[in-house]
Amino acid sequence: MTALQNEVSHVPESTMPALSTWNLDPTRILTRRELTTVLADLSARAARYANSQRNLIVVRLACCCGLRVSEIAGLQLDDVVADVQRPHLRLRRQITKGKRARCVPMWWDGATLADIVAWKARRIADGAQGTDPFVCSVQANRRGFALQRAALRRRFLSACKVLGLARLRTLTIHHGRHTFISHALAGGRTLADVQS
Repeated sequence: MTALQNEVSHVPESTMPALSTWNLDPTRILTRRELTTVLADLSARAARYANSQRNLIVVRLACCCGLRVSEIAGLQLDDVVADVQRPHLRLRRQITKGKRARCVPMWWDGATLADIVAWKARRIADGAQGTDPFVCSVQANRRGFALQRAALRRRFLSACKVLGLARLRTLTIHHGRHTFISHALAGGRTLADVQS
C-alpha cells in the first residue's frame, strides 16, 4: 500500500469531497434559450436571404445533429436521407473522426428535419446532384462550391452574432457538438443513442 492509499483509507467517506459525475464548463454549450434565440433569428431571415438559410443549416447540423466541422464540410447531398420512415444523415467513414461510418437520426427534432429537407430541396432546385456538397457557398460566383472548415467556423459565428459580442468570443463551432450532446442527454436520450 502506498503512502497516499494509506492516507485515503483512514479518511472517513463523509469528509471526502463528492466526485462530480458531470463536469462541463457552461460556456462550452449554448443554453436552450441561446439556441432558441439563434434559430429564431436565422429562421426569420432564411426566407429572404440564402446566406441566412445556409447559416441556419450549419447551426442545425452542429447544434441539433452534433456534427463536427469536418463532417459538415464533407457532407454530400446523397448523405441526407430524408424520404424514409426514420430520416437520418449518413456519415461516410471518409469524413468521420476515427474513420467509422455512422448514421445520425433526424427524426428526434421535427424543426431540424424540416429545415434540412428545405435546404436539400433548394440545393436540388439549384442543380445539385448526389455527390455535390450539402453545405456550400451561395455567392453568385461560387454557388455550389464546398465550404472549407474555416469558412464553416465563420458561418457559425456569424449565425450566433445575435447573442452579443461577449458571448460570441467564447464560442466555437465545436461547442455546437457539446450543445447537441448535453441537450440530448437532458432530454432523456441515452448515452448509447447519442454516441451512435
